[in-house]
Amino acid sequence: MKVTALALAAVFAASAQAQTEIQWWHSMTAVNGEWVNDLAKNFNASQKEYKIVPTFKGTYDESMTAAIAAFRAGNAPNILQVFEVGTATMMASKGAIVPVGQVMKDAGYKFDPTAYVSAVAGYYTAPNGQMLSFPFNSSTTIFYINKDAFKAAGIDTAKPPTTWPEVALAAAKLKASGHKCPLTIAWQGWTQLESFSAWHNVEFATKSNGLAGMDARLKVDSPLHERHIENLANMAKQGLFIYKGRANVPEASFVSGECAMITTSAGFYGNVAKNAKFNYALATLPYYPDVPGAPQNTVIGGASLWVMAGKKPAEYKGVAAFFNYISSPEVQSASHKRTGYLPITTAAYQLTEKSGFYKEKPGTDIAVTQMIRKVTDKSRGIRLGNYVQIRQVEDEELEQVWSGKKSAKEALQAIVKRGNEYLERFEKANK
Repeated sequence: MKVTALALAAVFAASAQAQTEIQWWHSMTAVNGEWVNDLAKNFNASQKEYKIVPTFKGTYDESMTAAIAAFRAGNAPNILQVFEVGTATMMASKGAIVPVGQVMKDAGYKFDPTAYVSAVAGYYTAPNGQMLSFPFNSSTTIFYINKDAFKAAGIDTAKPPTTWPEVALAAAKLKASGHKCPLTIAWQGWTQLESFSAWHNVEFATKSNGLAGMDARLKVDSPLHERHIENLANMAKQGLFIYKGRANVPEASFVSGECAMITTSAGFYGNVAKNAKFNYALATLPYYPDVPGAPQNTVIGGASLWVMAGKKPAEYKGVAAFFNYISSPEVQSASHKRTGYLPITTAAYQLTEKSGFYKEKPGTDIAVTQMIRKVTDKSRGIRLGNYVQIRQVEDEELEQVWSGKKSAKEALQAIVKRGNEYLERFEKANK
């Protein structure tokens, strides 16, 4: 009996050794972290050759920094999740990455970029038409409201505010009804400057927001940008907008019921659906009705998966098998329903629609419809070098406005000046 057990153990050990491990570094926390772990678990259970090992590596900024250091030391992961603002930096990292199109083709998979939602695929595609990274948790900015708080304030919950003047009006009513935090904002640079620009069909930066060349420069000191930031500053003074911190930190104040309205990622939906103890609604990003061409379309957010260079052929085959698995319409549709991230393929969107999910959960299709309106050169997306640092500049300067230390004009001019210095540095380094 003992011999049999030992023999079995040896067989299991041998088969475990034969599995090729694929290291995947990511930045997903809470409900989205559970989703990432489940994707890996389900893929691992679906076949015996490969094992995806997901590892949380801190925030998007932290994981990108860690991966660059690991690449230099020769021990980078196979797959790295990079947020959309890191795209230009990754594209310029000669020799550090292998284009995803090539990885799929080399492994014998039919890889058709036209199967992906065009607004998503276009963002991660090089000028020569090659897809460089795999769209993963693609999101866009949307608006969430607490319907119970609206009801208590006597606001019609069937018609969430669609314009900024309506948002200000709703905030005033919420405050009058005793609400301490009518409006908050997550990812402030992304929601109030980047997406705001595309939604109003105005340039965020020259050269089609950097998509047409590395010599792009920022343009967020326009009269429209100034008007918007000034309006938010006035709302902050009146206690109608409460600043709750950088990145996605403010999201917790919406889920808890403390703040009644928030502009943030569509990928926040999974957290709200699971943890909010109140009735809520998803709505389109607010806009200014007197701006010609508004609303246009919002831009991509979230992250994509990059394949790191210098790995073994068997590992690339495993990466390709995993990407093929997660882009199947069934897996995509389930991920979209669970998280609120966009279905990255047209087939997954159609499958979700057919299932009746959008009718059952009103507003869950807003992110998709906001992204697939007709795209212009001003609204295709934003791809700028050193963008991680520029986002930090946006945070620093906007915080000066919310605290009353700087005017909207001063802060936006500072963002342009300081941001352009980073763009110039990036252009020089990658000539």
